[in-house]
Amino acid sequence: MTTPAPTVEPEKLLLTAADGYPLAARLYRSPTPAWAHLVVGGATAVPQGFYKRFAQYAASRGFDVLTLDYRGIGASAPASLKGFRMDYLDWGRQDLAAAVAEMRHPHKPLFLVGHSYGGHALGLLPEPDAVQAAWTFATGAGWHGWMPPLERLRVLFMWRVLGPLWTRAAGYLPWSRLGMGEDLPLDVYHQWRHWCRFPRYFFDDPQVASITERFADVRFPIVAVNALDDAWAPPASRDAFMAGYRNASVRSITIDTRRAGLGPIGHMGYFRPRAEPLWADALQWFEGQGRALPAA
Repeated sequence: MTTPAPTVEPEKLLLTAADGYPLAARLYRSPTPAWAHLVVGGATAVPQGFYKRFAQYAASRGFDVLTLDYRGIGASAPASLKGFRMDYLDWGRQDLAAAVAEMRHPHKPLFLVGHSYGGHALGLLPEPDAVQAAWTFATGAGWHGWMPPLERLRVLFMWRVLGPLWTRAAGYLPWSRLGMGEDLPLDVYHQWRHWCRFPRYFFDDPQVASITERFADVRFPIVAVNALDDAWAPPASRDAFMAGYRNASVRSITIDTRRAGLGPIGHMGYFRPRAEPLWADALQWFEGQGRALPAA
């Protein structure tokens, strides 16, 4: 049984990435003076509204919380994705970086919550030392070989049959036809598909070695939570990816949803109301990572 949703309503913000791209964001202010700031890095194709309840929950517990739509997604998308060009990595090194810059405060700690891609983006931040700690849900390497057999077949069919046909016809990936979120820019589809061929995702791609080497700069503690029933990012997939944060203290938590009494989680249920106990765990852990910095 979950508690009623807090009544914290967001302020709409317009952020500007370092390359000038405008990004739609929402700020959920704590009703009491916030002791910490929190940025939510969303999953691929998932608009920021999906994280509203979590953001309200965290705001009601003393965090100022920022969510955002990456470029090409939600309110940060152009009128048409056809012909829209971008780099998938810029969701982290440009867009999430803009959110971190917005929420960075000299006297308050800054925490990140990453969902799926949001856990990838931690290592793409140009200034990871701005972050004190991070908690990820459903972050994994994306390789079909980590998935259960039936899901593996579905994913391969999507990459090898549906994806090429749809992108050739539309000029972007009409992901929404599968009921799995927003449509995706063509460049995101191509890069995502390419890296999902590798057991360790882009860590196995020598063409981006100069980028993935920077994951060694991440030294803040990370908790990585994955459910056993998450077919897209099971624990083995998580472990393959999180090994890239080789200089960070990474604590992995595997959830047996049946024993935990949470009901099905899958890849998206971490941010649905039944997962509120997981939110409480994350916020409690953040509280243990540090209080507001002393005033200058």
